[in-house]
Amino acid sequence: MTRSEQTEDAIKAAVREYWDNRADSFDDDSQHGIHSDAQREAWLSVLRLWTGEPTKRVLDVGCGTGVISLLLAELGHDVTGVDFAPEMLEQARTKVEQSDLSATFQHGDAENLARPSDTYDLVTARHLIWTLPEPERAIDEWRRVVRPGGRIVLIEGHWDFDETFEGYEEIHDDLPLYDGRPLAELAAFLGEQGLENVEYEPLADAELWGQEPNYEKYIMVGDAPE
Repeated sequence: MTRSEQTEDAIKAAVREYWDNRADSFDDDSQHGIHSDAQREAWLSVLRLWTGEPTKRVLDVGCGTGVISLLLAELGHDVTGVDFAPEMLEQARTKVEQSDLSATFQHGDAENLARPSDTYDLVTARHLIWTLPEPERAIDEWRRVVRPGGRIVLIEGHWDFDETFEGYEEIHDDLPLYDGRPLAELAAFLGEQGLENVEYEPLADAELWGQEPNYEKYIMVGDAPE
């Protein structure tokens, strides 16, 4: 992978534009939104297992339309979602306003969080790390804002499709984890970034995605050092 000469600001602007353009239809895909009670229960079961008993202070980074944020709120956690794409945040705010749940959604950069250190019990992110120009810096930030011994929970995967995503043609070489990573590789990466007790589980249940998954998907957690 050869990095281009684009500035980091230009790369992030392209990423933001891509997700802003997808905001209105993002949840229509069963692999992104929640489309049935069975799908909701499947996700609640996974998140309950890996996030533990409420109430925890959770920062959902790259929250998008708030799918995971609202599931965590449904489990009883105190959730703040942050995202770089304003249109995604508008979708999330509309959903929480139309629900009986409580969650806060704010603009934020996953690699440079405007949050105090040692604030959260959990940091969560779903299918985010592949979009980041500096994933190492992001993990450092997530470690910073989570309390010592707190947990980072990632829902990720590895797709390696032949075609580049439309909108990413000019920047994919600038994203070190573009295409995701095989489970073992991401586990090693998190360990290299200082996370401890890294564990993972494949997410192959079709109920979670509304269809049989067409690439490797998994949940992975690591603890910030005490």
